[in-house]
Amino acid sequence: MTTPRRKGRPKGFNTDPAQGTILALDRALDVLDLLARHGGLSLSAIARELDQSPATMHRVLATLHARDFVEPEAQDWHIGPAAFRIGSAFLRRTNVFERARPLMQDLMRATGETSNLGVERAGQVLFTGQVETHDPIRAFFPPGTVAPLHASGIGKALLSTFAPDRLDQLLADYDFAQFNDRTIGDAEALRAELEQITARGYAVDDEERTLGMRCIAAPIFDAHGDAVAGISVSGPVQRIPDSRLPALGQAVAQAAKAISHRIGAA
Repeated sequence: MTTPRRKGRPKGFNTDPAQGTILALDRALDVLDLLARHGGLSLSAIARELDQSPATMHRVLATLHARDFVEPEAQDWHIGPAAFRIGSAFLRRTNVFERARPLMQDLMRATGETSNLGVERAGQVLFTGQVETHDPIRAFFPPGTVAPLHASGIGKALLSTFAPDRLDQLLADYDFAQFNDRTIGDAEALRAELEQITARGYAVDDEERTLGMRCIAAPIFDAHGDAVAGISVSGPVQRIPDSRLPALGQAVAQAAKAISHRIGAA
């Protein structure tokens, strides 16, 4: 006779009632996030970055390694295949990446520049896909990379679709991180830029994050008319001068419209 399974959360699910989190799990997720951002770190570096003891971090890594979430290489630890499998489930759920990739390839071939796909998550742009140009000098935003909304083409394209109250809420305490003297520095300047984006149908990151690189982006809409992602092309200013911006903007906007149609937009 089997014991009936209890429904709901197990007893003691929250070890910290004040925060509603599990400390050991929180530490493990911190490790995964750190390795995803740095590409590979030693045990001592992980412990130092997270302000934990090497012994504690060794236990976390051993647990994650047993489930293939991390793997050792030489003296460093890296993200493992299990993390990739779980991360890929996000792409399958959104459905945008699968529908967009053929058109991203077409866009790359038509423009000669790297094509990118990104979504808004937690007030940032999360890049979920890329089709790289064959040119040796190119922009590189691997899946999982994040960028601030105000300093990226896709970010500004998505912001241009926000309803006024949603934009007001976001900008109330927004951190305008400055990367160089071309980065938008305040809400007034950003609002003016968003009006221009709405009028012309595409956004331009004019060396605002990285000097020498430009990005042209447009939003992708779903069947409900909501902007769920953005597509862009990016490359060095030598290949994307001012004279080329209108043609690239039109190409990106057309690609965004085609992808929107594929995921059900009118």
